[in-house]
Amino acid sequence: MNEIKCPSCGQVFTVDESDYAAIVQQVRNHEFDEAIREREQVMRREREQAVELARQTLAAEQQKELGQKDVEISELKAQVQQALNTKDSEIESLRSQLKAFDNEKTLAVQEVAAKLEKERDELQAKVAAFGTQKQLAVQEALAAVEKERDALKAQVAAFETQKQLAVQEAVTAAERERDRLANEVKLKESEKAQLEASFKEQMHSELQSKQEIIRYKDQEIERLRDMKAKLSTKMVGETLEQHCETEFNKLRATAFRSAQFDKDNDASQGSKGDYIFRECDEHGNEIVSIMFEMKNECDQTATKHKNEDFFKKLDKDRTDKGCEYAILVSLLEPESELYNAGIVDVSYRYPKMYVIRPQFFIPMITLLRDAALNSLEYKAQLQTLRNQNIDITNFEEQINTFKSSFARNYDLASRKFQTAIDEIDKTIDHLQKTKDALLSSDRNLRLANDKAEGLTIKKLTRNNPTMKAKFDELDAGKRLSEGSKDTA
Repeated sequence: MNEIKCPSCGQVFTVDESDYAAIVQQVRNHEFDEAIREREQVMRREREQAVELARQTLAAEQQKELGQKDVEISELKAQVQQALNTKDSEIESLRSQLKAFDNEKTLAVQEVAAKLEKERDELQAKVAAFGTQKQLAVQEALAAVEKERDALKAQVAAFETQKQLAVQEAVTAAERERDRLANEVKLKESEKAQLEASFKEQMHSELQSKQEIIRYKDQEIERLRDMKAKLSTKMVGETLEQHCETEFNKLRATAFRSAQFDKDNDASQGSKGDYIFRECDEHGNEIVSIMFEMKNECDQTATKHKNEDFFKKLDKDRTDKGCEYAILVSLLEPESELYNAGIVDVSYRYPKMYVIRPQFFIPMITLLRDAALNSLEYKAQLQTLRNQNIDITNFEEQINTFKSSFARNYDLASRKFQTAIDEIDKTIDHLQKTKDALLSSDRNLRLANDKAEGLTIKKLTRNNPTMKAKFDELDAGKRLSEGSKDTA
């Protein structure tokens, strides 16, 4: 048992070991808070050291990246910084919560202490008043205080555990984010190394392929030079013709079934070309026609020809034979960059004329043939329009013929109609005169009738005594006869 003296009233209290330990624990709260703050500082320093170490590691790794990965690493840095800022804000929030809880805890301890002081004073008063009941009241109060103290201890322990878990989770999340970013950087480095190795291997393969092609071309040039040295000028030209004919025959059965590729043997116009290519559709409509001229010469030939020396003759042959295109297959001017580049269009000199090397023989035919096939439908439509125009022209001619015939017949009918109208007008005039005469006769008859109706006995006997006497006698005799009849 321990004794405690109250500093205000001087009274001595006797408490057991548990009560004494509780009071001592209250005194040690300040030291507990100091320990918590020191632990927070240690954790903060460890976190800052870990963050600084992570930053240094990332900075060292960033120095090894290539220029093309700078943007990606900058984005990764921004993500790391954002994650760290987020974690710092979370830790600051936890600190604020911890500080608020400490304040609440301090207030709660102060309230409990004040409550204990108040209860102690009340207990002292009760002890003085009731004697033996004091000990029971003190024990109940101390039990309540002990219970509240245990609850506070449990809350402090729970908060301590929660704080440690939150800090541990924040540190773990930051470390996990750091590891993820580091793995992404390593993955980018691996991808870069793989791309570099693949590019180097591809360049090495392409270089070897180009060297093989150059070596093959050198061998082919040497072979051709050797072959040309052994051939005469005529044999050189015939060799080029045979080459082109062989190349065409390789594809005749598959790609050019309906096409004709034959030598031009018609010299009736004074000259002839080498070959003529023609192709028609199933209706006999020509798809495309090409006049070919093959030109070659030996390297040892003293007088070197140019391609343009043959343009005029080739155009004449194309026109005489009714071909649409003219193509010069030439090995002349072997050093010319213009003709070595591929298909050369010389239509600025002569219409629809091209100069090609032998390797473009089949592609040129295919190109012109495909273009002609694409335009065949338009040609058919154009022919249809032409036929329609011819039909329209014939229809217009028939209309004009009909108009002229109809106009002539209308003129004759109009003349006869006008003659009939004139005769009718004359007849109408004659009838009008007859009508006027009849009307005049009718008027005279009406007057005569009026005069006849106006004729009376008085008018007849006026100024005529003889006729008046006669009529008087007739009237008198008439009256006598009527009187005799009445008497009877």
